[in-house]
Amino acid sequence: MSVQNWTYILVGVTFALYIGIAIWSRAGSTREFYVAGGGVSPLANGMATAADWMSAASFISMAGIISFAGYDGAVYLMGWTGGYVLLALLLAPYLRKFGKFTVPDFIGDRYYSKTARIVAVFCALIVSFTYVAGQMRGVGIVFSRFLEVDINTGVILGMLIVLFYAVLGGMKGITYTQVAQYCVLIFAFMVPAIFISLQMTGNPVPQLGFGSQLADGSGTYLLDKLDGLSTELGFAEYTQGSKSLIDVFAITLALMVGTAGLPHVIVRFFTVKNVKDARKSAGIALLLIVILYTTAPAVSVFARTNLIETVSNKEYANVPEWFKKWETTGLIVFDDKNNDGLIQYVANKDQNELTVDNDIMVLANPEIAKLPNWVIALVAAGGLAAALSTAAGLLLVISSSVSHDLIKKIINPKISEKGELIAARLSAVGAVCVAGYFGINPPGFVAAVVALAFGLAAASFFPAIILGIFYKKMNKEGAIAGMVVGIVSMLFYMMKYKLGWFDEVLPDKSEWWFGISPEGFGSIAMILNFVVSITIMKFTPEPPKNVQAMVEKIRIPSGATKATGH
Repeated sequence: MSVQNWTYILVGVTFALYIGIAIWSRAGSTREFYVAGGGVSPLANGMATAADWMSAASFISMAGIISFAGYDGAVYLMGWTGGYVLLALLLAPYLRKFGKFTVPDFIGDRYYSKTARIVAVFCALIVSFTYVAGQMRGVGIVFSRFLEVDINTGVILGMLIVLFYAVLGGMKGITYTQVAQYCVLIFAFMVPAIFISLQMTGNPVPQLGFGSQLADGSGTYLLDKLDGLSTELGFAEYTQGSKSLIDVFAITLALMVGTAGLPHVIVRFFTVKNVKDARKSAGIALLLIVILYTTAPAVSVFARTNLIETVSNKEYANVPEWFKKWETTGLIVFDDKNNDGLIQYVANKDQNELTVDNDIMVLANPEIAKLPNWVIALVAAGGLAAALSTAAGLLLVISSSVSHDLIKKIINPKISEKGELIAARLSAVGAVCVAGYFGINPPGFVAAVVALAFGLAAASFFPAIILGIFYKKMNKEGAIAGMVVGIVSMLFYMMKYKLGWFDEVLPDKSEWWFGISPEGFGSIAMILNFVVSITIMKFTPEPPKNVQAMVEKIRIPSGATKATGH
């Protein structure tokens, strides 16, 4: 059976499963719509959190970046895994004890201010829309290649599926759909990795395979071979880094603290019964996330090695079928500059004739390795599961920010629960339409877009949340000023150095401030946020006593009162 037919079957079955779950678990109240009724088990919430966390950037793009960046791509592994640990240990239990539905809800109440709530809603929308743009592009890429439709049509199809189960089921529907999506995405990521590891090294464990000797009996280690192939083509050794130390540190830090400020991940800890279950589900999610994150470096090495051996200096007339099919998507381009019919894939830009989009590496890897058609289709289903699971979580954040934090808390406090539920669903419809636009017109490849979202979260939310939990004297004036300065400075840097909005030509790397890339500038914007917040706080009134008492209360462990007798 052809790859396309297998894809129709596997994607059709998984989509039917998602829709069935959405119908079964449709939300009947705002509590079910926002936090799944607050009764999700730690195991189910851990699986849902893992699926929410492992987006198209993790599934499709992260290994693609590492394939081309080599050692430098490790910043994504360090930043995203380290950030999840930071979130699980430092923030999640306290936010869960505070008991609010959304991050803007926490900021609005903690900083006793409608203005703070509005600023937080604005930041949540900016972060979520930037993040969801990457997911919708991932959906478009999968559809365009495996169902042989153009990327724009693929994005629209993805929008309709997400719209159905996000609008109907709310957080309740999304949670149980994400449990299924985790199973699909992890199976889809691991099966081809195991196949290719066995094929190339004879080792069935990919994490060990990419550090093993080749199965051809040459005694050569796989990484040594890839280093040799890379240097022959003029690229740097795969295992050597080229990024400056300050940029590596900045990107890693931005990804870490950005994780801790991501509203769609934080809200998952409100769906369980109590703080204890929040901690349990955080630990379970971390274990489930580690499976993919420790496999990604191996997948990137397998993909890069196979790509070079398959296409470099080969006759274009005899390229494999996978190459021709990916060419139709525009994500791999051959430009025969010297008209000799050979594919010159080299580091020299003037001589290089092959352009490969990072985002195709994981998806094309099974085809390059000549794996069975069902495995190739399985990867497509996994990529869609990863993108749709995160997109749904983000859309819920957007709709709840509008309906709960903006309409109920500020515009119309007397709105009925039914009216609020209708507003939430309408907000989700509007959010899907905007997300679709960004998916069709994204500012870069998937992981780059997602990295910018982390930078925006680091610049805006992280200082306000940390200071809100651990510094009872932090007041509304300081928090508001800090969030505004943080988000504006990050947006400016992103627009100037990533999108080129203020220049006729996109500025060169040599013009970056302190040598820090747009993906890492969230660290600088976060520091600015902290400095401004604390400085303004020193010259403005302290928070009311009841707010300070509330902050102290959420830091007291559950059961401490009984244990101490106070």
